[in-house]
Amino acid sequence: MRQEKASAIIAGASGLVGDELLHQLLACEHFNIVYSLSRRELPFHSKNLTQIVHPELRVTAWDETDHTPTYGYICLGTTKKQAGSSKDLEAVDYQLVKDVANTMHLLGVKNITVISSFGAHPWSPSHYLRCKGKMEQALSKMGFARCTFVRPGPLTGERSKPRKDEIIVQRLFEIIHPLMMGPLGNLEPIPAEDVARNMLTLSLEPEYTDSKKTQAISGKALIRKKSSHKNDKNKSA
Repeated sequence: MRQEKASAIIAGASGLVGDELLHQLLACEHFNIVYSLSRRELPFHSKNLTQIVHPELRVTAWDETDHTPTYGYICLGTTKKQAGSSKDLEAVDYQLVKDVANTMHLLGVKNITVISSFGAHPWSPSHYLRCKGKMEQALSKMGFARCTFVRPGPLTGERSKPRKDEIIVQRLFEIIHPLMMGPLGNLEPIPAEDVARNMLTLSLEPEYTDSKKTQAISGKALIRKKSSHKNDKNKSA
């Protein structure tokens, strides 16, 4: 029996992880339609891509004949330096992500996967990690059938505007890598492409879809899954 294809919606496709994830979604046979929610039009097109452009990432019009997206992906985030202040950072990492998730839920999304950060906790002394933790807490209560948060350490990859802090961490990691064992393994830099691949894989794997309703995947677990992907490729080669 041929499995019916699904539809997905992604917010943050212009970012480092989001760009990678969008291309993987469009190449995935599981989906026939992918909606992208962005502030400006993306610089490429696909027959399976429908772009929704709004400066505040809102969906102001929806036709009942449109395919209902049952999978949602959010790759939004900023830093205090980029945002300008702690308040503006919270407006993106907490409030905007929460608003976008609520929009996705109203559109029909059942299974949502969101990029967060290692160390996210609603009572963290770090404002950045506290925003991430509050965001996770809020989304977990929205009524999604499945809610997955990925918590990578520093990201590697080519940004249109490189983040100086990530470059410093990557160089530092080259020196201290042999010492990073146990919980410190969660701070190992990971390519954005691998984070995106994990987000897609986690959202589709039955053992995750059918198990507990909400889960958070650490950076260390993401790297382990990266290694398993490579081993699977080597076996099939």
